[in-house]
Amino acid sequence: MEWTAPAIVLESRPLGEGGAVVTVLTEEHGRHAGLVKGGASRGQAATWLPGNLVEARWVARLAEQLGLLSGDLVHPAAALAMDDPLALALLSSACAVAAEALPEREPHAAVFRGLLPIIAHLQRGAREVIPDYIHWEVQLLADLGYGLDLTRCAMTGDTARLTHVSPKSGRAVRDDIAAPYGDRMLPLPPFMRKASLPSGPKDWADALRLTGHFLARDAFGARHRPIPAARQALADRVALLAEAAPNQA
Repeated sequence: MEWTAPAIVLESRPLGEGGAVVTVLTEEHGRHAGLVKGGASRGQAATWLPGNLVEARWVARLAEQLGLLSGDLVHPAAALAMDDPLALALLSSACAVAAEALPEREPHAAVFRGLLPIIAHLQRGAREVIPDYIHWEVQLLADLGYGLDLTRCAMTGDTARLTHVSPKSGRAVRDDIAAPYGDRMLPLPPFMRKASLPSGPKDWADALRLTGHFLARDAFGARHRPIPAARQALADRVALLAEAAPNQA
């Protein structure tokens, strides 16, 4: 058994003397792990940092085996994010969510294709790609069978004045219907319905709270796992941005 494919490094765990078990995400093969001989060594460790884009090669005698993984670095996203704490938090969150939420060796092509440009453009600054990252989390939820309906009101079917989402159903709710329920509803930032709309830290914080609720309840709760610490760290960092400059995009 053998394949070669562009891949996103999701995680790397040392094994033995200098080896590493590395998990990557590919379009066709999904979340896939393999043993990288010398993967934790000084010469290779930088290649297998989470978030990096690589050309991966996997080979095994039988399909069910862990197999051997090797690869060449294509884009050093992890190194490029090191000087930007928000970018590093976003990259770490994306890798942790994908590594822990996606089933092993199950293709999720849309998730891979959605994450690829986020990583490729992250060096422009995290603020440029945070909205795309949030839409990626919505896509991941949908791919796992937990899609949100943000297009029309759950009660009336209206497509206008949608300001909140029901934490139970994951469906949008019109402003007047949501009002009596106060903080029990999740705010729905406008950019989540129309990607071209401008957004700022307050919108991002509300959006991460929204997607985080369903990630925790469905994607991770169904597997009896907590939401990854890296995902919570990103939400906390964005919340601080919102507190410091709530009206600044």
